[in-house]
Amino acid sequence: MSPTAPSSVLPSSGRRWLIAGALMCGMSVALGAFAAHGLGPHLEKLYGNITKQVAGQTVPGPVKYLADFKTAAEYQMTHGLALLVVGLLAQHGTSPWISRAGWSLLGGCLLFSGSLYALVLTGVTKLGAITPIGGVLFLFGWVCLLLAGLQVSTPPKSAA
Repeated sequence: MSPTAPSSVLPSSGRRWLIAGALMCGMSVALGAFAAHGLGPHLEKLYGNITKQVAGQTVPGPVKYLADFKTAAEYQMTHGLALLVVGLLAQHGTSPWISRAGWSLLGGCLLFSGSLYALVLTGVTKLGAITPIGGVLFLFGWVCLLLAGLQVSTPPKSAA
């Protein structure tokens, strides 16, 4: 079997979303591991002398920003898995909402998680203004998936 055989199995749009979902999930695992095992010293240098208010509690800056980084990884994983679902749906459905869901979820990963990663790593808090745009894209992506699901119809059974 040739290495290019799988491309003939999946429609290009399905393959696109499966690849994007796998990349988002894999990167989420790597970034989550980085947060757990290597990010602490950087956060101590960057935020060690500040405190933040979180849910009415004063917490050290490194604790707050580590939580933000982990939130980014968690949302990236969740929406990467959703992209895998989009890829599977794209194999069987023709609804334009499937592609819209994929682009929205991918954009959400890039803007929501990406802005949080950048904010935490650089200390440029203005990047936080981008984060809600990514959140809105996530929500729109889920609405698109809902609409795609409402349009899905079962194909007629063929007489064998």
